[in-house]
Amino acid sequence: MSLKGFIGPNREDEERYIANGWWRNVTFCDVLDEAAGEYPDKEALVDKELRLTYTQLCQTIDRLAENLVDLGIEKDDCVLLQLPNWAEFLFSFYALQKIGAPAVLTLPRHGFREIDHFSRITRAKAWILPEKYHNTDYIPVIDQVLKSNPTLKHIIIVRGKENNSYVSFEKLLNGTTLNRLHQIPVKRPEPSDVAFIMPTGGTTGLPKAVPRTHNSAICDAWYRTEARDQGKDDICLLSVPLEHNLGLAAMNGTILTGGKLVFLDSTKPEDFCDTVRKEKVTCAPLVPTLLSRLVNFSNLDKYDLRSLRALYVGGAKTPPDVIRAVHNRMGNIYITAFGMSEGTGCTTRLDDDQNIILNSVGKPCCPYDDYRIVDDEGKDLPINTEGELVVKGPSIFFGYLNNPEENEKAFTRNGYFITGDRASIDEKGYFRITGRSKDIIIRGGENISPTDIEEMIRNHPKVEDVAVIGIPDEEFGERVCAYIKTEGSIAISLSDITEFLKDKGASVLQLPERVELIDEIPLTNIGKPDKKLLKEEYLGRRER
Repeated sequence: MSLKGFIGPNREDEERYIANGWWRNVTFCDVLDEAAGEYPDKEALVDKELRLTYTQLCQTIDRLAENLVDLGIEKDDCVLLQLPNWAEFLFSFYALQKIGAPAVLTLPRHGFREIDHFSRITRAKAWILPEKYHNTDYIPVIDQVLKSNPTLKHIIIVRGKENNSYVSFEKLLNGTTLNRLHQIPVKRPEPSDVAFIMPTGGTTGLPKAVPRTHNSAICDAWYRTEARDQGKDDICLLSVPLEHNLGLAAMNGTILTGGKLVFLDSTKPEDFCDTVRKEKVTCAPLVPTLLSRLVNFSNLDKYDLRSLRALYVGGAKTPPDVIRAVHNRMGNIYITAFGMSEGTGCTTRLDDDQNIILNSVGKPCCPYDDYRIVDDEGKDLPINTEGELVVKGPSIFFGYLNNPEENEKAFTRNGYFITGDRASIDEKGYFRITGRSKDIIIRGGENISPTDIEEMIRNHPKVEDVAVIGIPDEEFGERVCAYIKTEGSIAISLSDITEFLKDKGASVLQLPERVELIDEIPLTNIGKPDKKLLKEEYLGRRER
């Protein structure tokens, strides 16, 4: 693999994973071709009025792959993929797999700073994105990114107007006839190549880039679907972001098992329920925020949701009251889906008792991943003792892209990934997440770096010091709150801060939703902002 800055597995682990069958040693293009060969006339995809069988899906993806090659995209060229839950995401993802071009997954909500960052560290050659989505006009962002990224040669616009400056996705999708397909040489990837690069929130700076090979990502998706008994007869509804592992693993796992995918570009509970009713959906990944909206939906009982047998809920901790409400209003369909972009995954099972579902994240999806609870010196801790959760195995990534400093901190000396979660394990092998050892805010399933927001706010001319924390929120789990000390104690408003951050290219996720003015930022005994004290102070005032 010639992707600069990529760290692969060591040879011994690679040979062991393949020899034991934990890695199937196939690529995502092999997986899609296998599904089309086994289920040629079976419906594979639904997106509003669009319906495709597996044969039609493969033909569509092959046309797009050939046209991307014709455009000048070659094996190992990274391509930014920034799309909502549209069928075009699936077409693009698998077309890039066919030609061995890693997909760099970026959220529709990512702004200039994140896109510029990922374009630089991956040396992206193309960018697939909408012209507009909801209230976001991407054209000004495109112009900004192009100025600082000379390697970015092709802007491919999805569902947009004709424009001489950009490439039309629709023309790429429909412009090749199958008779011409094999005139352009296509270099298929190897199972050890990078299939995609996923963003993950960190404690410092911009999001880190997580490269996943075909082998490790297919292993991850396969064991997740197996642990949840997902099969060829399942119909999976995708309404969560596909740029995160919760949605992407569900999408790929459904292709792996020959099931059907239904795309939903909406977070409204009525749209979710109507789609389940119409398409007889059997399973769906969700984040707690969307689940809470669903179970509190006043018209929930008016929809026939009897086909729905499982909801995989992850991205953040689900409040116990919401889990109980699911059980009472929708039946025994709740499954905890704990995981990270880096590949770690635990899940509860439908036959687990409610105490396990309420108080644990279940057991590892991949039985061959080695999960350990260790102390500060890396020594294994006894059963039911809280410590650091570390993991190593065939479904886990091997290191962040072009980030040697972070990789030095992310792994133990014997190669275990340090998750940043505090956890314990009980006598039966169930894991319980007890806290975080990393400074991260989780809002609606999205990991947000407080440090990155602090660095931007400190550049405001009125700000002397700042500490950003997550404050509890019933709908989103946490919201972003900035404690600010101003120069000379002058007043500053929330709108002052948000407008300043927007001008600096901050994404919607990085905008504080509350500002607290403070005379002095409290410090710990090592001179860092005492965020625990700030949270206690906020909670104390809220309870009074």
